[in-house]
Amino acid sequence: MTPLLPEADRKAGLPPLAETGWAAVPGKDAIRKVWKFRSFSEAWGFMSRGALLADKANHHPDWTNRYNVVDVTLTTHSAKGLTQLDLDLAKAMDKLAPDAEIERNHGEPVSCLCELHTRKA
Repeated sequence: MTPLLPEADRKAGLPPLAETGWAAVPGKDAIRKVWKFRSFSEAWGFMSRGALLADKANHHPDWTNRYNVVDVTLTTHSAKGLTQLDLDLAKAMDKLAPDAEIERNHGEPVSCLCELHTRKA
């Protein structure tokens, strides 16, 4: 199983993602980003390219599509929180749509995820 992201890696990896529009999901150890494209076709193309990346990494996002909007949440279900897989996929997805409009008011600051989330035994 992939381990949860250590505190040091959270502090190093999450702030740069916040700059690109990723935010913390309230009540979850997860990150979320919402892209708005010029058309349904562009949104679908982004999802198709993202699906290929996710499948190659064997790490699949929770996402929705409504016309030209793609809403992506990343967390590693088997680890019950953020792992390096999530940060890697977020960075890769960011490269797929550098010109898309980003919704920035959809979550909490990622700083709330910079403390290591521990599971109760």
